[in-house]
Amino acid sequence: MTRPNLKHNSFIILISLFWLTTAASGYAAEKQAVFKAGAATSNITPPLGQLIVGGWKPIPATQVHDELHARSIVLDDGQTRLAIVLCDNVGIPESVFDLAKDQAHKATGIPKSHILLASTHTHSATTARGPSKVIRETEFTEYQKFLANRISDSIRRALFQLEPARIGWGKAEEPSELHNRRWFVNDTSLLTNPFGGIDRVRMNPPRAHKSLDRPAGPTDPEISFISIQSLDQRPIALLANYSLHYVGGVRSGEISADYFGYFARIITKKLNAENQHPPFVGILSNGTSGDVNNINFTQKNGRRYKKYEKMQEVAEKVASRVQEAHAHIKFHDWVPLAATTASLPLKLRKPTPEMQEHFAKVMSAPKDKTRTRHSREEIYAERIAGLKDAPDEIKIPLQVIRIGDLGIAAIPFETFTETGLELKERSPFAETFTIELANGSFGYLPTPEQHRWGGYETWLGTNYVEKDASTKIVSTLLDLFQSLKDRQLSTQVK
Repeated sequence: MTRPNLKHNSFIILISLFWLTTAASGYAAEKQAVFKAGAATSNITPPLGQLIVGGWKPIPATQVHDELHARSIVLDDGQTRLAIVLCDNVGIPESVFDLAKDQAHKATGIPKSHILLASTHTHSATTARGPSKVIRETEFTEYQKFLANRISDSIRRALFQLEPARIGWGKAEEPSELHNRRWFVNDTSLLTNPFGGIDRVRMNPPRAHKSLDRPAGPTDPEISFISIQSLDQRPIALLANYSLHYVGGVRSGEISADYFGYFARIITKKLNAENQHPPFVGILSNGTSGDVNNINFTQKNGRRYKKYEKMQEVAEKVASRVQEAHAHIKFHDWVPLAATTASLPLKLRKPTPEMQEHFAKVMSAPKDKTRTRHSREEIYAERIAGLKDAPDEIKIPLQVIRIGDLGIAAIPFETFTETGLELKERSPFAETFTIELANGSFGYLPTPEQHRWGGYETWLGTNYVEKDASTKIVSTLLDLFQSLKDRQLSTQVK
């Protein structure tokens, strides 16, 4: 019988006690840190006369129905600072966001990798885009420079408002306003595309049409939200995320933040946060909704809404669900923060010889109104021509943020809902949501299967990057999430 090695066992016990003591001391040190937060809002409304780009043809802005804003939150766990800003715009290019990040970093010291900037995707804002979604700009318009300044200002103002705070997060559901807008239909006359071909899927088909078969993708009814309050429970800010496109229903030529702006005002009232100082900041970010809107295509005749009425109804529903769930969330006095980024190379799609030949015929043909042609042929002929100077490859920014055991992914595309659902399912964090059109705006991001079915969101000139881009993006984001999770575990061990 082997006698126990008392010296060896004592050594093991001492080492174990050392690691336990060290881990406990590290945890205690974290707990001694003070969690802080601040929030601010900056007006980014452009001058009248600039072009509203939500429709097929830009039109000049003639009136402001409601002001546009950059709404900011800054979080600080004592070691790490994060900034999240949502801007009322249809899509802001990476170069403009980078200009804002450069300015914010120089003024605040917050690392650019820890600043998440995104557009809400309202279709009733004037453009901050340049002539191309894939050719980086080096010269900026006056509005682009103004916008970058106001975004960086909002971060500086939020940082100025930093105070000891508590944070919590939760979720609710509102499925009634979500409908996948891509449908399989059984009538080829509804499936023509501007390239002279036939698709399998139609975006926004005629309502209650006899040829409707089934939606081509899912919806995600979940509303994720983060709530921040002072130590005496005064609301500081709330950031929500909902996977629904803009709602629309504006008067022609009017500037509006759409239902995102209404949500900000309604949630302020529902949390009894009006007329306080510093002002409460309510924010609604756009989730993965590149293929989802609020039109029920199975109904032919629905209720007729006045201008701006439907977006108010949607905002009221979303805010009500958040208010109900808000009463049950757990607030934390301190949580760890982290962020990381990656630059992912993606190949650009190029026009095929057949496309070029087709559009050469389109542009040279007489404008004969009796000839049957696709209504968007000339638009896509211009878009294809605009790709002649495009590079073969671009690098797109990807980012993830950790707030406690909540993960946030940032994707610079109009992203399909199934991609967001996959990230939620596979994320190593307990809760996860995705903000789209974040840190850039590179067009639509269908999945490889959706590319095979065709439809507006897959057309070259609407989508620009390789057809398996969504797969690469999901893989990269999951790796980034895991790196933050591993960092968390290693910190706990230390």
